[in-house]
Amino acid sequence: MIDASEFLAAAQAQGYDFMVGVPCSFMTPLINSAIASKTMRYVGATGEGEAMAIAAGAWLAGRKTIVMMQNSGLGNAVNPLTSLNAPFRIPALLLVSWRGRPGITDEPQHTMMGAIMHGLLDQMRIAHGPLPDSAAKMPQAFSLADACMNQSSQPYAFVVNQGDFADEPMNTAMPAPRSAGRLVTLLDGGTPPRRVEVLRTFLELEQDAAVIASTGKCGRELFTLDDRRQHLYQVGSMGCASAMGLGLALNTDKRIVVLDGDGAALMKLGNMATIGAYAPAKLIHLLLDNGVHDSTGAQPTVSSTVAFAEVALACGYALAATCDSLGGLREAYAMATAAHGPALIHMRIAPGSISPLARPTQSPDTVARRLQTYVAQGRREAA
Repeated sequence: MIDASEFLAAAQAQGYDFMVGVPCSFMTPLINSAIASKTMRYVGATGEGEAMAIAAGAWLAGRKTIVMMQNSGLGNAVNPLTSLNAPFRIPALLLVSWRGRPGITDEPQHTMMGAIMHGLLDQMRIAHGPLPDSAAKMPQAFSLADACMNQSSQPYAFVVNQGDFADEPMNTAMPAPRSAGRLVTLLDGGTPPRRVEVLRTFLELEQDAAVIASTGKCGRELFTLDDRRQHLYQVGSMGCASAMGLGLALNTDKRIVVLDGDGAALMKLGNMATIGAYAPAKLIHLLLDNGVHDSTGAQPTVSSTVAFAEVALACGYALAATCDSLGGLREAYAMATAAHGPALIHMRIAPGSISPLARPTQSPDTVARRLQTYVAQGRREAA
């Protein structure tokens, strides 16, 4: 058994300074200690997949990250672990609790994951080992984890058993509620523009922001129009773009723009709640809504029944605008850049994409590292 404060001290001695997670009773002491810490940034996520994407964004900003989850939530994290961390080669230190451990009585919902957890980590090629049982063993364990991550550029997992952490009192200090943001409607009622027209206009309006483009045709069209070193094109992990943008925005003074889609946003709508709660000052969430899953044959989404701007405002965004024209986009974008806090622009667009439509020619890990370099250069210039 170790004290949570001892774990945090050992982690920070190894350079870990950003933690995100979803609660598990096995790690309650560590979560409580992290929330109370003055030196370890902690973000509470709505889901384990979101947590992995937030950590990936923080890594883009140069942070060494820790992600906490119950092993039942490991299932929620499989998609980003295999389609975000794996292709982009983004490491993270995982703390995964071993609920349902064979031979130990636990709730029935943990039985299956308890039996297959280690095999699942092996199948995802994630190296793992037990959490050390004493503070004296922590430096060696962290050195092993770092060596594995440095070699593979993939996550490493500490497996946490019940009772590994000594009790720690609860600290409920979480983001405080804020005053209501501003809701803006800029609807012309005409034929909405195509995505390519919106992206061309965006590229004219924005020269310096780091951009996370959602998977599918959004990222491919952006690449086709202009491949800039500050662009990251997600090739998987649908729904994770806004969470990745949050992790990046919390760790840099640069403006961050997330180019999202309606299907992707709906897949992880909880991301908006986390964005609103932690309220990064320079995050613009540009949601391109064509009402269909364009990449898979234009099957309809349910976006026609969702008031995205009102959802964003209810989640704590500082500004939420809805528009359906390029003129409205220009006006909304000017408001968004002036807003102090996250801003959502719900941009209604027509289905369809340009042809021919290119794919990024650089590998995902190259794209990730050039963006990381771009953000780091911005920090040095600001200093």
